[in-house]
Amino acid sequence: MTASLPDDVAAVLGLILGTDEPVHVALQRQVPHLGVQSRCTCGCGTTYFELDTGAAEAAPTGPGTVVAADAQLCTETGDCLGEVLVFAQGGYLSWLEVCSWSEEVEVDLTAARRWLQPPS
Repeated sequence: MTASLPDDVAAVLGLILGTDEPVHVALQRQVPHLGVQSRCTCGCGTTYFELDTGAAEAAPTGPGTVVAADAQLCTETGDCLGEVLVFAQGGYLSWLEVCSWSEEVEVDLTAARRWLQPPS
């Protein structure tokens, strides 16, 4: 397991899981025990995690694989260009996926971080 998450991954996870929803709070507690297993090679930012499940409690997501959190990526002009999904398997963070809805615009974690920022 890696010593820490890359800044882009940690920032986007923090933005998506930054609510007081019980599942999100439980998943936030897993982040310090999270490492990167692999990342997509296309540059989108999709990241697969490894987690020391003995060091973290399972979130109340139920069995199997679920989308535990998601957010649409919409620009300042209101155009929605993609989404970010956080998957959990058996209550444990499993991967962060970045999806583009258009071949014309490249969506990655840098864009996600910008578009997920709360309004000032």
